[in-house]
Amino acid sequence: MNTEVSEKIAVAVADDHSLFRKGLVSLLEELYFIGEIYEASNGQELLDLLERADPKPGLVLLDVRMPIMDGVEATEKIRAKYPDMKIIILTMQDDENFIVFMIEKGINGYLLKNVEPEELEKALEMLRTRDIYFNERLTDLVVRALHSKGRRPPGIYYDSLFTERELEVIRLICEENTNAEIADILNVSKRTVEGHRNIIFEKAGVKNTAGLVLYAVRNGIVKA
Repeated sequence: MNTEVSEKIAVAVADDHSLFRKGLVSLLEELYFIGEIYEASNGQELLDLLERADPKPGLVLLDVRMPIMDGVEATEKIRAKYPDMKIIILTMQDDENFIVFMIEKGINGYLLKNVEPEELEKALEMLRTRDIYFNERLTDLVVRALHSKGRRPPGIYYDSLFTERELEVIRLICEENTNAEIADILNVSKRTVEGHRNIIFEKAGVKNTAGLVLYAVRNGIVKA
């Protein structure tokens, strides 16, 4: 989803704890780049809300443990129906293997509920123009989980799966460059980069940038 920096972004918040949800909404209302704010108390209510919402939220803040439909199932359904909608998990669950699991489901970011308001604002603002946000601590947890599981070393397999240009694009994506920045670096058009990105995602079997970064680290394409 391409959101111009000057535009406000609609946000949906799903959490079954009313006090926390209301406090989060109050915080969001203070941010200059946040527009319409939608609230839901569980995953099913969120999906019903997204169906009716106008404008559609560009970003969803989603708890994991909720009644009726939890955040895992909600993430799967949102990613299937709204592939460009950005999803941030906001939870107290900091298990590194679960974070990896949710990245594989297609989330764009993961924050703990004890996050400072300044970092939440930073994450939301970054996701207006980029596809991924993980702070240093959670990134370290993910890397640790990948190392504990082991990873496939780079080799002939990747030479045959990805072209040299595609590998170059993968590394630039993992360095958090936008499509426009990659186009400038490679001296190609933004549309060409978008074409490479789509092909890379299909070959790697990933849903978004977060999944690609996880794939690249796990398989030794980039160093953790």
